[in-house]
This record gives sequence, structure tokens and C-alpha cells, in this order.
Amino acid sequence: MAAALRRIQLGNALAAFGNGFTVPFLFVYVARVRELGDGTAGAVLAVFAAAALLVLPFTGRVIDRSGPLVMVVVGAVSAALGALGFGLSTSASAVLVASAVMGAGIAVLQPALATMIVWSSTPGSRSRAFATQFFLNNLGLGVGGLLGGMLVDERHPASFTLLFVIEATMFLVLLAVLVTVRVGRPAATAAGAESAAYGSGWGVLLRDRSMVLLCVLGFVIFFACYGQFESGLSAYAVEVTRISTSTLGIALAANTAMIVLAQFVVLRLVERRRRSRVVALVGLIWTVAWLAAGASGLVHGAQAVATALLIGTYALFGVGETMLSPTVAPLVADLAPARLVGQYNSAFALVKQLALAVGPAVGGALAAAGAWSAYIVLLVVSCLGVTGLALVLGRRLTERDDRPGSVIVARGDTARPVLEEQRADVVR
Repeated sequence: MAAALRRIQLGNALAAFGNGFTVPFLFVYVARVRELGDGTAGAVLAVFAAAALLVLPFTGRVIDRSGPLVMVVVGAVSAALGALGFGLSTSASAVLVASAVMGAGIAVLQPALATMIVWSSTPGSRSRAFATQFFLNNLGLGVGGLLGGMLVDERHPASFTLLFVIEATMFLVLLAVLVTVRVGRPAATAAGAESAAYGSGWGVLLRDRSMVLLCVLGFVIFFACYGQFESGLSAYAVEVTRISTSTLGIALAANTAMIVLAQFVVLRLVERRRRSRVVALVGLIWTVAWLAAGASGLVHGAQAVATALLIGTYALFGVGETMLSPTVAPLVADLAPARLVGQYNSAFALVKQLALAVGPAVGGALAAAGAWSAYIVLLVVSCLGVTGLALVLGRRLTERDDRPGSVIVARGDTARPVLEEQRADVVR
């Protein structure tokens, strides 16, 4: 099991490394290098998100029926073809098709990889497994972006084509690594099977009030942080705080550096604590982050202070992200009946994509209207909402779901069947 998990993490890191080569330059590539304009570049990002929203509702059922490897094959091949399509496209229609193919491929990879991690880990090791995945994702994206920036030249489209070829290759390497992994579906307990017997797929999930509440919480989390990185927050930093684009790059680097440097330190601090309270603390930390961002726009005549506040905002977001990675994704897996892990992972990925679509739209609209005070207030309230929702969720969770480490240490393997019985009662 440990060897399988290491290979899954290796493949995931390589794919993130390849993705890092192109993600920071996609808008510039479409709008400037291929000279297709900002409108087409924006449409490419919209199609990318729309494709994910179209395929994710059906992905979980395939994973649960046929296993995650089927969707890994579909996702990796689609993502590779989409990347190659980007590198070779010279027309608006071609880049839009490439965006749809690549967006769909990456979307189905997310719940498939999450399910493979669940099947290759135990409740006690799952938090560390997902934290490691998040760490390697950010490290791969950061290193790939750094190397990509050294290779590209806007005057030479072939340099961008090279980046997309590297990205496509990394997706195929991911596939080559994962086809060697053999993981078996975990056996369902009697109580877990009973809880799933009242329906299948979306029916079970929608009756699971804890999971529905977690999805609402997840939407607010992704809306308040990730959905603002490349839209409202970036615009606020440049237009209100008045930092340069190069300084904005430093702020983004501070976010990545905080994640890479702090992930495993934070993991040791939170993995034995209640997940709901960790998420509630993240909401408070991000509230401080948004207040710092707001203050950076009010400090007139002290640009160094404003810049420090803005960079601190991104760093605080990074701290919160390191706390979420070992809590939220493992909680999705632990809430799922054994035979519906793929469905639950896909549903949560769908919620994430919805938030990543709505977040930039709201942020962009407020930015265009110049309603910066309303923007900051909205995000502060959203982060306080994260805290409130997390505490409400905590009252619904069993001890095993909210703090699995303490159950394993205190009661051993026999604790799981007892608490699965409690879980079945909650679902019903």
C-alpha cells in the first residue's frame, strides 16, 4: 500500500510540474502570442471551467463502478491532447476546443487521483497523504512556472509550443506511472453497506446532511480564497494598493513559499485535532488576511507598509491552505460510504469548480464597478462564514470523522465498526 501511494504521489507531482509550465502564461499566450485578443483569452478560461462542470457530475459513477484507473486514462489522455492542441493552435476555434478537451481531462483526474489516494491509505494516514499531495502540487507548479518563465519568449511562439509539449508529456508520464499501481477497493463494513443501501450515487449524497453541509462550506472556502487569486485580489493589489505586477509576482511567490515551507510543520500541529475546529481557525486567519488587504489600500503615502500588508495577505492564505489540505479532502473520503468514494470526491470537485467559476465573476464585477469597500466586506463576511459553517458541521460529525487520529490511538481497529454504525444513523 505504501509503495502504491508513493507512485501515485510521484505521478501527481510530475503532472503538477508540467502544468506549472503553462498555467501562468496561458492568458498571455492566447491574447498576445497568438494575437487572438483578451476576449478570446477570457473565453478560453471560461470554456476550461465549463468543460469541468459538464463532466464532473458523471465522473464519480464511473469511478465507483469501474475503478479510478479508467478515469485516470481518460483524463490523462484528454489533458495531454488538449495541451498539444494549445501548442499548435493558431485560431480562436482551435484554442477553445483545446481548452474544452484539456479542462475536461484535468477535471476528471482530480477525483480519480483522490480516490486512488483514499484506496491506498488508512484513516490514520490519510491526512498526511493528502497534505503530501498538496505540497507536491504546489512545489511542482512553482518549479514548473519558474522554469517555464526562463524558457518562454513572447516574440517566439515556438517557445510556448515547447512548454505545452512538456506539459503533455508530463500527463502521459502520470499515466505511465499510475497504470503500474494496483490498489483494491476497501471493503465496506456492514453498517456502511447498510447506509448505502437506501439509494445510490447522488441520492445517498444528497440525503447525507453532513456531506451537503461540507459542500456548502467547501464552496465558501474556494470562493473566498482560490476564486479571488487571479481576479479580484490581483486587481485590488494593482489598482488600489498600487503595487507593480512584479511585486504581485513576489506576493504569489510568498503564498507558494509559505505552503512549501510550512506544510509538514502545520500537519504535525493539526492532524490530531478536530478537523472542524481547524477549518474554523482557517476562516479566522483568512478574515485577518482580507482585513490586511483592505488596510493595504488605505495606507496612503507609505507604500512599503501597503506592500508588506498585501504580501502578508498572500502568506496568510498560504497558512490557511496548509491547514485545509490535511482536513477537508480526508473528511470527504471519511464521510463517503465505501462504495461511493468516487461519487463523493467528484461532487466535492464539482463544488470547487463552481466556486472557481463564480468567484472570479463576482470579483471581476466588483472590480469593474470600483466597489472595493464592498469587495473587502464581502470576503471578510465569507471567511467568517467559513468559521461559522465549520463549527456547525463539527456538531454533526462523529468522533471518528472529526478527529480520526484520537479514535485510532485510543480504541484501535475495533473503533471503526462502532462509529460506522453512528455514521449510518446520521445518513438516514
